[in-house]
Amino acid sequence: MKYIYNLAVLVVGLVLFSSCGADFLSPNPTAAVGATAYYTTEAQLETGVINMYDGMQGVNILANTNVNLNHAVQFEYYVTEMRSDNTRTKSSEGEAAQFESYTIEATNGIVSDYYRSMYDIIYRANTVLANLEVASTEVAAQFEGEAKFVRAYAYFNLVRLWGDVPLVDRVIAPLDTDIQYTRVASDQIYNLIVADLQTAAANLSGDSKNRASKAAAQAMLAKVYLTQGNNSGAESLCEEIISDAGFSLADNFKDVFYSEGNDEVIFAIAYKADDANDSQNFSTEWLNAVGRTAGVNFLHNNMVAFLDQYGGDRTPYSYRQDFLQAEQNQVAKYIPNGDDALGIDAVSSDARLAGNDWIVLRYADVLLMHVEATIGAGSGISTTDPSALASFQAVRDRAGLTDAVSSVSKDELLIERRAELAFENQRFFDLVRFGVANEVLSAHSDDLNYSFSGTDLLLPIPQREIGLSNGQLTQNPGY
Repeated sequence: MKYIYNLAVLVVGLVLFSSCGADFLSPNPTAAVGATAYYTTEAQLETGVINMYDGMQGVNILANTNVNLNHAVQFEYYVTEMRSDNTRTKSSEGEAAQFESYTIEATNGIVSDYYRSMYDIIYRANTVLANLEVASTEVAAQFEGEAKFVRAYAYFNLVRLWGDVPLVDRVIAPLDTDIQYTRVASDQIYNLIVADLQTAAANLSGDSKNRASKAAAQAMLAKVYLTQGNNSGAESLCEEIISDAGFSLADNFKDVFYSEGNDEVIFAIAYKADDANDSQNFSTEWLNAVGRTAGVNFLHNNMVAFLDQYGGDRTPYSYRQDFLQAEQNQVAKYIPNGDDALGIDAVSSDARLAGNDWIVLRYADVLLMHVEATIGAGSGISTTDPSALASFQAVRDRAGLTDAVSSVSKDELLIERRAELAFENQRFFDLVRFGVANEVLSAHSDDLNYSFSGTDLLLPIPQREIGLSNGQLTQNPGY
């Protein structure tokens, strides 16, 4: 496994856009040391690049209980998977249960953490972009591509989860007095995301799995285009990735998650097992009686039935029965301490310091996006395009579902995406993108006596951020 080490960047400045306000410092500072005092060489700037990926990693809360640290992708399943019809808490208790029952409050600490984490990542990317002049032309282009990929990643998550959000495309320094907290239209956020990913795709090459590459930028841009309804743009990008001989489906579904760096992975956030600084906790939290809040991201019973019907060979490596409570079922894609029955070796000697990488983009997702782009939006119902059918068939063949397909409908594609990408934080976004979130989640909520309404498709702006903005930030409807 490739490691992204936690390199402390020696910069005295504002780490989070979202943590500064009119009264952030009192009295007002008369001097400050900026990033320019540190970033004077190409090697130093690369520490800033690595620092971006460290921000994406987040902090293992089981190794460091400082509540002011950001947990980033390690908290992402709460705001995505547990707001879909896939997963829930084991005991329906605490802040975590607000996600499954659609009763999220603006004071929810998990929501605040993820929001803050994304702006922390944006700050780190903006810092690299502000100091490119210290690198050679060739290396500066690479670092620019990486920084813009990372910034686009964070903004794509923000705009899909919160809608209109503040746009920060530069470093906010301690002495700046023109800070604006107002939210800007989602279209403007998407314009920045698209421009950033286009630059990243143009500047990058290589086959790194844990740093941005051309293929990673193209795959993310394809998903952005699908979200915007630009199906032809997404189709072209997917076809370019498919034509790249460097990517292929793993023969065995298990190997996607337990043979790290395989040819299916396009971009993954790397972790190092048994290392307090670079391990992750989400794998542990999904286990029973191991994590800090053990028993989150457990399967809904209807998800168990769904995978039993549609998962094929993927099912054993998607969920397993809880060893302690037979009526409960756990995610099996990122088990840190092994499973003899499934032939999964332990990734970490201490499950609380898990080293399982988190896969953000993989080839199977690209194949299914290719089908989605071919079907099209609006009046699009199904496709019989031979290349799209080949993409769909490849994913199903790997799952042992080898019956030949002659057409693929949107409903069939959504079923396949749910089965293939279960528990990879894709389901909620898929429901929204396919235009069926209200219908599916309303039915799901009614079945379980939850309280879903259309306003629950967006998260609340954290109350803390509204307070820091002196009211300039407005709240989403329904909160």
